[in-house]
Amino acid sequence: MHADDDLKYMRRALILARKGMRCTSPNPMVGAVLVKNRRVLGEGYHQCCGLAHAEIVALQDLSKRQTTSATLYVNLEPCCHYGKTPPCLPPILESGIQRIVIGTIDPNPQVNGKSIQELRNRGVEVELGLMESQCRELNRGYFKYVATGMPWVTVKIAQTLDGRIADSKGSSRWITGEASRKAVHRLRATHDAVLVGAGTVAKDDPQLTVRHIKGQQPRRIVLDPRLRIPIHAKLLTDQSAGAPWIITDSVPDPAKKSKLESLGARLIPVPDTSGYLPWEHILKILGKNGITSLLVEGGNVVFTNLLREAAADRIVVIIAPKFLGNSALASTGNLGIESLQEVLRYRIIKRVSLGEDLWLELEPKRSSSNLAE
Repeated sequence: MHADDDLKYMRRALILARKGMRCTSPNPMVGAVLVKNRRVLGEGYHQCCGLAHAEIVALQDLSKRQTTSATLYVNLEPCCHYGKTPPCLPPILESGIQRIVIGTIDPNPQVNGKSIQELRNRGVEVELGLMESQCRELNRGYFKYVATGMPWVTVKIAQTLDGRIADSKGSSRWITGEASRKAVHRLRATHDAVLVGAGTVAKDDPQLTVRHIKGQQPRRIVLDPRLRIPIHAKLLTDQSAGAPWIITDSVPDPAKKSKLESLGARLIPVPDTSGYLPWEHILKILGKNGITSLLVEGGNVVFTNLLREAAADRIVVIIAPKFLGNSALASTGNLGIESLQEVLRYRIIKRVSLGEDLWLELEPKRSSSNLAE
């Protein structure tokens, strides 16, 4: 088949895969397109964890006579193990598919090239690596989750030109414009969960929901070692997007704990270290609870600790053309940096103008072997 056709059908597989956004977690998003003589025979995507995988959906209702000598396009290596569903490899082999184009290897140790090797052993032509960077980017949370047991972390900071995220009274409504706020809702819809600190809840009383666009609601999480969250907070009184999780220390106040649980909140204790919850502990616990992608939206203390511990995989900075001065709240506190030689370095991977605001996406400057690269 012509190379342009291969690109066309892999792009279609990626479009299909995105339809499973947030519904498949902790499984990856996968799309599949089955083609014969430049005619699409079937296509599918993984709709939800526990439901049929993309390859099986693409093959359904097709006879072996129809699928023999066809080409299958899939953004991730088919599975070869039993999980919540049977493996995809046997039906693919039985179908008579002659060629399979795979975007990237599945890093799951139970797969990790095993399906590709078996396909080749059985005489199926396998082409690996088409649009690999796009395929990996789509499932970046899954790749990190498999490798580390922790979610992919995106930090979102909305600030003025002089790096202020709230005025002297603690108000941040609204530093950025309407277009930027709508884009943040799109960003929320692409993550399993959204997290803020207890101070942000107390000052801003956010809903942390997806409202201005159509999209899945993220799990709402509050980092609150001392259970300072107000009982009347919208996160507790409006649970249309689900009850919030509250990450607290190992021995929370019993009375406050009981009250919060009576309001539906789920308290998740983390071993406490001198009044501070290490991000590695937090992320591992969230990973164990099926969170593969996390959006962190505030505030100053949370941002500072994340940066100090190098726990962010990507940073979104939305800059409004405004100044608030040094009496306003800065986006970060003391990072422990005393010279330019110690500066935290990032590379800009995306620049977009949104109304009057500037949207920047950054990743840490690390070695090429690092997952964020």
